[in-house]
Amino acid sequence: MSEGNSRSGDAPNGAEPKPDVPPYDAPTEVFGAIRDEATDSKHASEAEQVPETEQVPETEPDQALEAEAGTAEPESEDTDPVTADPAVDDAEATEAHAAAVVPEDAQPDPITAPQQPPVADESPTVAQPVVPAQPVVPAQPVVPADTVAPADADVPADTDAPTETVVSPESESPVQPPVIPPEDGATPPADGSGFVPPWRKIAIGTGAVVAVLTLLYAADWITSSDRVPRGVTVAGIEVGGKSHSDAEALLRSELGARAEQPVSVDVGDRQVEVLPAAAGLGVDWNATLDRAGSQPINPITRLTSLFGSREIGVVSTTDEQALTAAVDGLRVETDRDPVEGDVVFDGSAPIAVAPLSGRVLDADGTRRNLQAEWASGATEAVYETTPVTVTQEAVDRAFADIAVPAVEAPVTVAGRQNVDAILPTDRVGEVLRFDPDGQGGLTPIYDTDVATGILAPQLVRTEVPPTDASFTFSGGAPTVVPGEMGELVEWRKTLEQLPALLSADGPRTTEAIYEPAPPALTTEAAQNLGVREVIAEYTTGGFEYASGVNIGLTAQIVNGALVKPKETFSLNGYTGPRGSAQGFVESGIIDNGRPDRAVGGGISQFATTLYNASYFGGMEDTDHTEHSYYISRYPEAREATVFEGAIDLKFTNPNDTGVVIQSFADSSSVTVRLWGTKTVDVESITGSRTNFTSPNTVTLPAGAGCVASGGGQGFTASDTRVISDAASGREISRNTRTVKYDPIPIVRCVQPDRPDPAPAPAADPAPEPDEDE
Repeated sequence: MSEGNSRSGDAPNGAEPKPDVPPYDAPTEVFGAIRDEATDSKHASEAEQVPETEQVPETEPDQALEAEAGTAEPESEDTDPVTADPAVDDAEATEAHAAAVVPEDAQPDPITAPQQPPVADESPTVAQPVVPAQPVVPAQPVVPADTVAPADADVPADTDAPTETVVSPESESPVQPPVIPPEDGATPPADGSGFVPPWRKIAIGTGAVVAVLTLLYAADWITSSDRVPRGVTVAGIEVGGKSHSDAEALLRSELGARAEQPVSVDVGDRQVEVLPAAAGLGVDWNATLDRAGSQPINPITRLTSLFGSREIGVVSTTDEQALTAAVDGLRVETDRDPVEGDVVFDGSAPIAVAPLSGRVLDADGTRRNLQAEWASGATEAVYETTPVTVTQEAVDRAFADIAVPAVEAPVTVAGRQNVDAILPTDRVGEVLRFDPDGQGGLTPIYDTDVATGILAPQLVRTEVPPTDASFTFSGGAPTVVPGEMGELVEWRKTLEQLPALLSADGPRTTEAIYEPAPPALTTEAAQNLGVREVIAEYTTGGFEYASGVNIGLTAQIVNGALVKPKETFSLNGYTGPRGSAQGFVESGIIDNGRPDRAVGGGISQFATTLYNASYFGGMEDTDHTEHSYYISRYPEAREATVFEGAIDLKFTNPNDTGVVIQSFADSSSVTVRLWGTKTVDVESITGSRTNFTSPNTVTLPAGAGCVASGGGQGFTASDTRVISDAASGREISRNTRTVKYDPIPIVRCVQPDRPDPAPAPAADPAPEPDEDE
């Protein structure tokens, strides 16, 4: 029997264990024998094939510790150790072994440790019967071999028979050595008992799965390597898994007609349709399928393609010119200026204007979208937005808090003499507007100038206008007529209350504020203008009676006109309208190059007279126009004509002193004098006539619309003005003006029932008709 079985035989009757052998102090060899015995017992138990239902769980580690401490209760005396279940014995032995094993490096003290007793001959270990798990008791001392089996002991001859279990004298329970159960990943037994580590099982299973997947991958690759990758769609058409030829045929059948179908283009707030064919778009079939690529090698990618889709879109053929035109055509729908939030008025009704950001089409981005997405039937225009600053909340506040109250009632400005000026509600919108404040809000703006324009005319009769100082020629020389103070409404002060009035709940009335108003030209200022001598004078004559009426009336209007330093005088502006209401009569004019008649005719003679006076007075020629053909009573290239609303005579006073115009006329002549301070002398040099032209003949029906004329030659003339300093004689300037005069047409007035008279021989020109106006 081996060392592991030295404690398995029956003790001699009445034999007591030696008390001098302490429990758990056995040398390392003892524990090795115990471990071998437990292993042999396990093998014997497996050989007997004890059913699993008879196995007893291993003793928990805590139980082993309790047994080691000697706290377990002894087994009942009724337990028969001989008939106990070997499997239970085996389990208990394992548990005891786990509790008693000590580290290999924990060697016993050679002095205090007891010597190992002699052991019997080794023999096969017999598995112990399995009994219910019992608390582990302290190990018993090892009995020498000569005391375990005497010569006459009844020992079975079969060495394979199980040995009996040593029972404690006190508890008669089997005593098992402590056993540590194997942990996961433990090294299998050296005798090859069939223990398989868990990692080996995992490795075998994983290898099998990999092998199966590899076979599946290879089969899938062989069957689909020449096809379009799975899950690929073109414009929503599934072509994945098809051969290239089948995929192209499918795309042609599905997409071929889409080029003639409108594409919906989202331009932000509406949809616009574009015809792909008209925009130069088509499908490049080969390039489209090439975009899908080849079958992926990555097995994960191949696997995921079974459960998803990938849209690759179409590759388009493009007519660049047609596509550019189509994209530019979208600007009508996309481009717009930003609209700031505002409140406006329609009569007396305020209107809230919602803020709207501006947009500008991004042509390149829109082109790309059309090329990539037209086949799907819908795409989006790309545009840049221009933000606005005013918020909708600000618009709502301005509308409700300011605009609506402003039109609830009119505003009244009470003037003198019980005369009132009214700002009606339907004109409030002309006075009140809203401007962005730069912080998202709206600021009300009250235009007092516009309000004054509406209210002031209603109070004019309550005002006393000031009178400017003026000049009179009653004594032959200009005399200053003193100016007078006036009293006018001070509208700026009066309308300071306008914002409060437009929001008032009660009466909306305020008093007009009147203040003294000085004249624009005071008496003192007029006296200091330096108007003291004649600086130029010119006279013309030879006009008919009707023209004389108009010339005399114009002279009266202009007489006493003041041209301040650096100021420009306008004849049309100064006289105003020259119609029948102002006393003007019909007289001769030039209409379309031929003589005619109209109200106000003849005033061009006054214009020529005034022009020559300003010419010799050293005034600057601002604007003047010569007659279309030459009139002999005027100097060549030094005359002027006027026509109300179209042709004017203007000159500017270049001096630092004022100029006063004195003009008067009689039945045969008109004279204009300029009064001021003389500083220059002026000389006129008239050039020779050149480039003569002959007149043509015009025949008109006799009547009021036909003014007969004998005609006259046309020619080119020039005039040179030389200005010199009056004090030193130094020449200041020299300017030449060249004028081309048209020939005077020969006009014949013919009765409808008479033949045209024969042309008359050329003769001296007939008297010239009056000038145009």
